[in-house]
Amino acid sequence: MRTRAPPGTGAAVTVSGMVTIVETDVVIIGSGPAGASAALFLSTLGVPNIMITKYRWTANTPRAHITNQRTMEILRDVGVEDQVLADATPHHLIGDTVFCTSITGEEIGRILTWGNHPARHADHVLASPSLNCDIPQNYLEPILVRNAVERGTRTQFSTEYLGHEQDSDGVTVRVLDRLTGSEYQIRAKYLIGADGARSAVAADVGLPYEGRMDVAGSMNITFKADLSDLTRHRPSVLYWVIQPGANVGGIGAGLVRMVRPWNEWLIVWGFDLSQGVPEVTEDDALQIVRNLVGDPALDAEITGISLWGNNDMYATRLHHGRVFCAGDAVHRHPPSNGLGSNTSIQDSYNLAWKLAAVLNGQAGPQLLETYSDERAPVARQIVTRANKSAREFGALFEALGLDASQSAAEMDARIEERKAGGLAGAAKRAAVREAMELKNYEFNAHGVEMGQSYTSSAVVPDGTERPAPQRDPELYYEPSTWPGARLPHAWVGDSRSKVSTHDLVPYGQFTLLTGITGEPWADAAQKAADRLGVPLRTVVIGPGREVTDLYFDWSRLSGVDEDGAVLVRPDKHVAWRGATLPADPEAELMSVLTTVLSREENA
Repeated sequence: MRTRAPPGTGAAVTVSGMVTIVETDVVIIGSGPAGASAALFLSTLGVPNIMITKYRWTANTPRAHITNQRTMEILRDVGVEDQVLADATPHHLIGDTVFCTSITGEEIGRILTWGNHPARHADHVLASPSLNCDIPQNYLEPILVRNAVERGTRTQFSTEYLGHEQDSDGVTVRVLDRLTGSEYQIRAKYLIGADGARSAVAADVGLPYEGRMDVAGSMNITFKADLSDLTRHRPSVLYWVIQPGANVGGIGAGLVRMVRPWNEWLIVWGFDLSQGVPEVTEDDALQIVRNLVGDPALDAEITGISLWGNNDMYATRLHHGRVFCAGDAVHRHPPSNGLGSNTSIQDSYNLAWKLAAVLNGQAGPQLLETYSDERAPVARQIVTRANKSAREFGALFEALGLDASQSAAEMDARIEERKAGGLAGAAKRAAVREAMELKNYEFNAHGVEMGQSYTSSAVVPDGTERPAPQRDPELYYEPSTWPGARLPHAWVGDSRSKVSTHDLVPYGQFTLLTGITGEPWADAAQKAADRLGVPLRTVVIGPGREVTDLYFDWSRLSGVDEDGAVLVRPDKHVAWRGATLPADPEAELMSVLTTVLSREENA
């Protein structure tokens, strides 16, 4: 037997007989958004990890693309936001969503989406230091993987997960090197299954699910063609084509999606799963492209054809013992609302700091139970929202008077009726406007993207009621420091610099925010941190201190008096807040931290 630890990898290799065992702290199955981000977050926190994938490289098709503000501020937190923006289509070029009879044909209407309406743009600017953007998955994944590897992740491509066994001390994972055909084992303390919508890891641990798979069939056709003259004056990532024969996921429209402006594109085209899976040739794909663009002679290069299923399923528990699942493994839904890769990355962001805290001895193992408590409701919410958004297209077809039984000529005639004079024409136009307004729930659901709030033992209530929403909570995000909520963004700084409150609370530590009359919190926090061995920093906001409340926004958003305090977790969710300075702030913080970290025995 021999054991060796490659320099700087945090992995040990043991060869005993014919079995090779590699050791690490965390094994990650899958290199998609959930897996690659988990590796990046764990390596950023100094946790040794190995990421494996059965594929030879990262995503080879555009797949997910809308990257929302919550994800962008997470990527900002781990220092890769600028790299993402360098490869992304920026916020101002992604929002003029068009509904038309073809790209060259008549418009039925447009919606300013993803926060590009002037009023909604203000909501976005106020909500976060980062704006959303569009970066296809095949551009995003390499950024995540590259940075994870640079920070310590050991990555094995062409390596397939075969199964695992867990015990009280860890997990033994069996894997196959697909190049040599040899099997070996990885011994880890924890396993993350980020292996997609048909997750073998989730199946092996028997995670409970609600819903069903393959509710509709869809086809992706990627192609290259210069459509700049047809699109750059109405820049968007989505051009919805209402046309006889178009049928995406059963909703009755073809989608022409921008991949790179304005010469790389993806078409989503639906098919009826009950009729079987279609055989699609390049000639078939080219005809579909030409039909939706509306140019029978379009010079287009077909670069790919792939089939996939729309799902309506979520896990009600996201882990079992030492095995955790994230991403599409636990929430499976159509791409409506652009929530898939975003929620996947946010799953891993929630999980990684908790694994690090337990592995570093800063938290009790019960902290890991809060992963399911906090993220399973999010999985349910986004699956429900995405499927509802897909069904809401029905209102537009109803408003236009379209029916699947109609001929192409009948459909064209019904669409033409929106131009008619008289009461009937006016009524139809009003119905179309109302149906288009409903689509705001798909394209401008800012509250769904940013308003996630947690309830678990890692959040300590402050005795107040959760604020009632003042506006539609799915469409609008309302900032709050109510325990469990995401920390509100506000600009703070001094005469030389400006930073977000999010920049004050870096990943990997707890942060206590207070005002000048709350300065005694700082000494109390240091003593509590020393006693618990937990990284905790206090930031006093006010004139003459590290940062000041530049626009007086933080005082309005903080939810506490100047001598109160807001305790922020590493994932930028509020762990607890105290309205005012108590008689014994150290005791208060000891009680809160031991509860959040499942360390009541050390209080």
